[in-house]
Amino acid sequence: MSQDTLILLATAGAVSLAICATVWALAQGRQSQARIEALAAKLAVVEGRAEAAQASAEAFDSALLAVEEGRAMLASGEESFATCAAVLGLASPEAQAVVNALMRADPDHARRLRGLFERGEACAFEVRGAGGVVSVEGRAAGALAWLRLSAVIGDDSGLPTAPRFAAFMDARATPAWIAAADGSPVWVNKPWLTAVGAASLDEAAAAGASFEKAADALASEAANLGQVRETVRWATLDGRRRAFHVTARPLEGGGVGVWTDDVTEAEELREQLKRQTEANDETLNHIADAVAIFSQAKRLIFYNTAFANLWGLEPAWLSERPTHSEVLDRLRQRRRLPESADYARWKAAELGRYESLEAGADDLWSLPDGRTLRVVRQPHPLGGLLVLFSDITGELKLKSQYNAQIQVQQATLDKLNDAVAVFGSDGRLRLHNEAFERFWNVTPVQLDLAGDFEGVVELCIPRLHDLQFWRELKGRVADPDPGARAPMTGEVKTSDSRIVLYQSRPLPDGATLIGFTDVTDARRLESALAERSAALADAERLKRDFVGNVSYELRTPLTTIIGYSELLERSGENLSERGRGHAAAVRAAATQLARSIDDVLDMAQIDADEMALDLEDVHVAQVLREAAARWAEDARSGGVAIALEHKDDIGVIRGDAKRLGQILDHLVENAIRQTPSGGRVTVSARRALGEIQLQVADTGRGIPFHVQAHIFDRFIGRERGGPGLGLALVKALTELHGGWVALESEPGAGATFTCHLPEAAQAASAPELDF
Repeated sequence: MSQDTLILLATAGAVSLAICATVWALAQGRQSQARIEALAAKLAVVEGRAEAAQASAEAFDSALLAVEEGRAMLASGEESFATCAAVLGLASPEAQAVVNALMRADPDHARRLRGLFERGEACAFEVRGAGGVVSVEGRAAGALAWLRLSAVIGDDSGLPTAPRFAAFMDARATPAWIAAADGSPVWVNKPWLTAVGAASLDEAAAAGASFEKAADALASEAANLGQVRETVRWATLDGRRRAFHVTARPLEGGGVGVWTDDVTEAEELREQLKRQTEANDETLNHIADAVAIFSQAKRLIFYNTAFANLWGLEPAWLSERPTHSEVLDRLRQRRRLPESADYARWKAAELGRYESLEAGADDLWSLPDGRTLRVVRQPHPLGGLLVLFSDITGELKLKSQYNAQIQVQQATLDKLNDAVAVFGSDGRLRLHNEAFERFWNVTPVQLDLAGDFEGVVELCIPRLHDLQFWRELKGRVADPDPGARAPMTGEVKTSDSRIVLYQSRPLPDGATLIGFTDVTDARRLESALAERSAALADAERLKRDFVGNVSYELRTPLTTIIGYSELLERSGENLSERGRGHAAAVRAAATQLARSIDDVLDMAQIDADEMALDLEDVHVAQVLREAAARWAEDARSGGVAIALEHKDDIGVIRGDAKRLGQILDHLVENAIRQTPSGGRVTVSARRALGEIQLQVADTGRGIPFHVQAHIFDRFIGRERGGPGLGLALVKALTELHGGWVALESEPGAGATFTCHLPEAAQAASAPELDF
């Protein structure tokens, strides 16, 4: 490359470098100018803010101090600062001196300021000086600590600052807040935040939390009406439901101040008092006595149902709360008050009870309708007068009846021959009769002086020395144990050889009746009767032995007579017709005598309760046929027809076949004897209502009415021959089967005997005796 070229290139490079330098210099100049303009603008802003801060400090009478590394400098508010220094009693307004004075004023202030300077902790407090109060508010910004001082002089020196007042409101135990016109909180204290569970008002607003919606509505109402509004609301605080008295008051400058007071205890007491009052009213409405309560103004404030019913007053009129005077006047108009010659004076005395502080004596009112009332008046605890009316008409009547009953009882006891005394549960003698005085040989005066059981025993011991007896008897009187007061009966012997029957009986009212009876003669008579009874038993035994022996002795010759008479009847031609008739008559008489002996023995067994039934299943139709067959010959000889009537399915009966046949034999024999020739005897049986009815009817002469009542008595049939035991034995055997006998007869129209026998008879326990 040539030298010229090199020179040309160097020149071009130098020119380019110069141009670049120029361009760079121009660019740097523009940037510097822009920076200068920006700094100037920022300086203008800062100067404006400083001027604004200075103006604001001067406008609000506050001074601003900057503290850096322990050194204080006045930032703005020289006049306010001078005022604060004067209030604190400083001769010269120096920033450091003021800070030192603030720290010396109170140890707590020094602690707060050190916290601000060293750790940047915000603080707010007030310092009282000789000329007023200096309000101090500290904040940290970067490395600087700022103090704003405000002097409060004159009438406002006693008012707290906003931070101090906020601290005061935070110290309240119950929520308080300031609400906007729509009721939403704009400032709240710490208990409010605690109640809604939020750390700040902003957090609570974001969550839509509220202490009580009704309280917010109350604040809005107070703001719109410009009036103080109050209410009581229940809300949950610290996990417990509590009652708060909420007050909303419009504030000067706008907003509503709302504060609450915990009135849980008062509300609970009010509710308890309300429930207690309602319970008392309900109780009074259920009692029988009439109750009326009048206020201090003498107006009726309460009455129960019994009061309205007792006086017949209209509930609607009583609900208007008439005065005591009006109530008395209405009752007098209806003639329901006691008659009084001077009603005005009586009424004035009645209304004068309000002046008394003590309960008056009870009165008795005799009403024109015959009722008697007990009237009780006493001052009411809440003021006024409580009047209680008790209708004692029935009580007086019962008392009169009781007194009359006691007199009748005493007179009745006096008429008794037994010695009777009544002791109360306390052991005192309540009643005794005249026989008690005679029995123990004591006087009424002595018994009155004795008084109780022990005293009475002292009077009775001379005639009955057994102390153990008296101790046991005392236990029946005085021991409260119901088991010890059980009835007791026994006999003792007195010192004069009398046998005394004593007995104690507990009475329903807790008293005990003790009776003494002289049974000496009765015991002697009982002994004589026992001896006589033993003699009668021996005689009865001898009678049974005699009857048995006689029957045995009679049966042997009768058997011989009957046998020989039958033999004579069959002797044929060896005996004349007349002789055979005599033999037949002898046989018939002997047979009748044997049957009479059997009847006597059977009746004796029944009387001695020694006959037992041999129970078995008996065919009723067969029993009827056998009875008819046994008496067919006698019926033919007398010209009487015997008929049988029964259903084919009459079945069986549980009984003694022999005794059933004996019953029918006596009835059929009696019917044949009472039926004339050409008559008819019907033997029938039928089943009805769990029983078998055996019936024998005849067409004979009937039975007179005066005889029918005694037809089943013994020996009634004597006029017809025999001992007269046939029908009596029928009745006894039927009853032995558990049945009964009925008779239907009219003179001249025959007779019908019906034996009502149960289908299943019960056997007797005693064995039948054989004689």
